[in-house]
Amino acid sequence: MKKCSVGGQAVMEGVMMRAPKGIALAVRKSDGTIVTDYKPHVSKAKKGTFLGLPIVRGVVSFVDSLVIGMQTLTDSAKIAGEDIFEEEPSKFEKWLSEKLGKSVETIVMGFAVIFAVALSVGLFFFLPTLISSLVFGAEYAGPKIWRSLTEGGVRLIIFIGYILFCALIKDVRRVFMYHGAEHKTIACYEAEEDLTPENAKKHSRLHPRCGTNYMFLVMAISILFFAAIDFGNSFIVRFATRLLFLPFVAGFSYEVLQFAAKHENIFTRIIRAPGMALQYITTKEPTDDMIEVAIASFNLAMSSMEDDFTPPCCSTGNEEKKEA
Repeated sequence: MKKCSVGGQAVMEGVMMRAPKGIALAVRKSDGTIVTDYKPHVSKAKKGTFLGLPIVRGVVSFVDSLVIGMQTLTDSAKIAGEDIFEEEPSKFEKWLSEKLGKSVETIVMGFAVIFAVALSVGLFFFLPTLISSLVFGAEYAGPKIWRSLTEGGVRLIIFIGYILFCALIKDVRRVFMYHGAEHKTIACYEAEEDLTPENAKKHSRLHPRCGTNYMFLVMAISILFFAAIDFGNSFIVRFATRLLFLPFVAGFSYEVLQFAAKHENIFTRIIRAPGMALQYITTKEPTDDMIEVAIASFNLAMSSMEDDFTPPCCSTGNEEKKEA
């Protein structure tokens, strides 16, 4: 099968596809048209540089993906007619904008990224560490692996519960359907079939390079890693070590994900299996018109890698009427 260098993300009523040189976005408007947009973007994790080194590039890619993901969600909401910046900016936001020389939208997006990171650390690291500390107590002298396994188990329960809760929300379910459309489109291309909704919908909505796999690997690897460097029973020390080594765990998990996605054998299939199973929650079967949007985004991303590529002049530059 053909390997694809394009990766995607589901957004509000659309799909973002990220190519090596830029970001393509396709969104279905309420009138049935597909609006496409393209923004040049090159990852800072380049080969031959410090940021391109193994482990380090995983951390850079994670932060880069988080920022791009938040911005793309905002862009897609605007195109779909749901501008999240309709409210008047607060005095504090205006003051920060003036002091930092950045737009209010950029300031708000920055706060959103910080909040997302803080919420993730709180839910998936602070709370599990606290619970395991309360369960085993300050005087625990038994094998460290049991405390680490308890902490990891709590982390997995919170993670699975979180995505199950999200799947109950109507708007999020539609995003999960677009997530499935994104995977099917890439799988169709990798199978070297013509990119049509009819061909794409035959393929699996699960994909080995999905971010769901990455999140599971971070949690699974953290169980083993933090069991090996457990420095005592103090909750503060244990939580501090988790924060300190979290970038390393994230970077190492990225390398494992890339390795497992590029190789096909019993070992890599075992590594991928839990994350692939979780994709049954984070992806849903898409409709043909959703796959059509994903294909439009994918085609734009692939076109951006051609030497004679001319990006769209504006976010509403390319529109296609929805098929009857």
